[in-house]
Amino acid sequence: MVKGILMDYGGTIDTNGKHWGEVLWEMYQRHQVPVSKEAFRQAYAFGERSLALKPLIQPGHNFLTLLELKVKCQFDYLFSEGHLDIKGGNFADEIQQVASSANKYALHMINAAKPVLEQVSGKYPLVLVSNFYGNLQTVLKEFGLIHFFKHIVESAVVGVRKPNPAIFSMGVQALGFLPGECVVIGDSYKKDIEPGHRAGCNTIWLKETGWGDDPDDTSLADNVITSFEDILKLL
Repeated sequence: MVKGILMDYGGTIDTNGKHWGEVLWEMYQRHQVPVSKEAFRQAYAFGERSLALKPLIQPGHNFLTLLELKVKCQFDYLFSEGHLDIKGGNFADEIQQVASSANKYALHMINAAKPVLEQVSGKYPLVLVSNFYGNLQTVLKEFGLIHFFKHIVESAVVGVRKPNPAIFSMGVQALGFLPGECVVIGDSYKKDIEPGHRAGCNTIWLKETGWGDDPDDTSLADNVITSFEDILKLL
């Protein structure tokens, strides 16, 4: 019997299961940034590695600032690798446009997710388990989400990142239940479902538009849904 929930944030609550790389690629296309998707994928991966290693994002940064820093890392990479040549390397306007559009997208998705979180948090204690940049508390307060969660386990704060199952064990400990009494909900099979299962939890995979890196065998997902709202049908 499920007694508590460990929930992912980015790509789950704020995009309804769509990988953030796909969200940003849509914004690149919307604002006609002249790069190929393969070059963008390389830039996205570079940016994520850079932000994980360098403390560019501060605890007080809101989500728009986070996005601006993330997109700037991508544009800097694209320019340095010869994939992008706009105004001799001055991309300030394009960065702001992409980041602003992505921020509006996230706000729309979060507003749609709030009624679901309201119902679920009324039945079960929720702990957020997220690979994030150290400013998750600020972002949750900004979007009016923080009150839904009993505890927040953020990789940049606790020093453990998914897919290490230890980060989910921390979430289980925060809930105060046995692992088998908890369910992990997330959009990434490799970063949520596999390690959640290894930590001894039940799993619900929010499978929407991923990053193309899911394994052939996805049998560790106890349940598969295609919309955040579908959580209500299972819990």
